Amino acid sequence: MTAEVTAMITAVVGVLGTLFAPVLSQRLTARGRAEEAEAAERRRRFEERRDAYTAMNRASRQFHTLLKDALHRIRDGVYSEEDRDRLEEVRRDHRDRYAEAQMVVPERILSASRAVNEVLAGVDAAAKRLDRGLAGEGESAEQALLDLKQAEPRLSTMRRMMREDLGVRD
Repeated sequence: MTAEVTAMITAVVGVLGTLFAPVLSQRLTARGRAEEAEAAERRRRFEERRDAYTAMNRASRQFHTLLKDALHRIRDGVYSEEDRDRLEEVRRDHRDRYAEAQMVVPERILSASRAVNEVLAGVDAAAKRLDRGLAGEGESAEQALLDLKQAEPRLSTMRRMMREDLGVRD
């Protein structure tokens, strides 16, 4: 009887193995696909964040540079309509890159960007007042250039935080 029971158990295990093999294989395949999809989603989010950081960094630095150029030209009395248009275009691009980043980057990076934006927006407003001849008391191109220097360490901090978030180590 022991041989018969052993044969019966072996047959049952063999049949169950045959029946469950496709189910097990399907589950393993599904798990593998889910892991691949999750990895692809992580890569996509990383690339989206990296692209947002690159665009935001570039736009912030371009806005900073053109503001500095505008203030020098205003001070020297050679600020032209072309300069105004170019600065406005860069300001709008900066605003758009920031708006896009708001949807995909962590709050701490947005906070660093806001610190840069505060300086750039304040200096931009001063430059427009200076250009229109509506400068406030104590407001000058020289003072605006000094105020603009506050953006430089903030730009560096923002860039450093972005790089850290992307895993770039120096």
